[in-house]
Amino acid sequence: MALPPERIDRFARHIVLPEIGGAGQVALAEAHVALVGLGGIGSPVLQYLAGAGIGRFTLIDDGRVELSNLQRQTIYSERDVGHGKAVSARRWLANFDSAIAVELVDRRLTRDNAAAAIAGADLVLDGTDNFATRLAVSDACVVSGIPLLSAAVGRFQGQVGAFAGHVPDEACYRCFVGDAFDADDCDTCAEDGMLGAMSGWTGTFAALHAIRTLLAGKATFGDPQWGRLHLLDGLKADMRSFRIAKDPACRGCSPDES
Repeated sequence: MALPPERIDRFARHIVLPEIGGAGQVALAEAHVALVGLGGIGSPVLQYLAGAGIGRFTLIDDGRVELSNLQRQTIYSERDVGHGKAVSARRWLANFDSAIAVELVDRRLTRDNAAAAIAGADLVLDGTDNFATRLAVSDACVVSGIPLLSAAVGRFQGQVGAFAGHVPDEACYRCFVGDAFDADDCDTCAEDGMLGAMSGWTGTFAALHAIRTLLAGKATFGDPQWGRLHLLDGLKADMRSFRIAKDPACRGCSPDES
């Protein structure tokens, strides 16, 4: 695949980076990312991955834009309030870069439909706000052989980690949280609060890590860091990370348990 002149001009600041270069930019143009959740994390992720030149997106969200979303969900405006997030996100994407291919899934993902929704993606990026959906997506990624980048944010804390549970000896997201959270019972930002800029930091860090993951083996910037969870602390303006080991009893990714 060769980039046309107008695309070379658009992504020139990437191409001159030796860690990405022309080959890396072509790889991004050929990439397909399934973005699950188009809220506080999904908004900046979509902005920066579209800006990076990802060629194809599947946008997945069954929610509608609410006025309270505008404090942190940066792709929406007042005119989007009451409209579906997936449709509004597609409208933003079309205005930003009409060359990007996009598919919409405006239904809630479950264990029964998650695999079909993410089919064909090179990377799934999950920014949803409940464990039931996150675990359904994780299990679907393992079955489908698709890497998962998981990002979450609340109050002043964020976390981002890349999982390849379909690969021997690599953990999946279920290895991290276990089975106790399959029920849809987690707290929400409406109850706990959310610093809007914290969503931006977590989302843009997730976009950066998505680029690393997509460029693995294609550019020197590629480094998915499987199983390493990065914790972002907005109160201390600090970060730390730790590695998650594969759980041999995990029913999501261990052959003897699944």
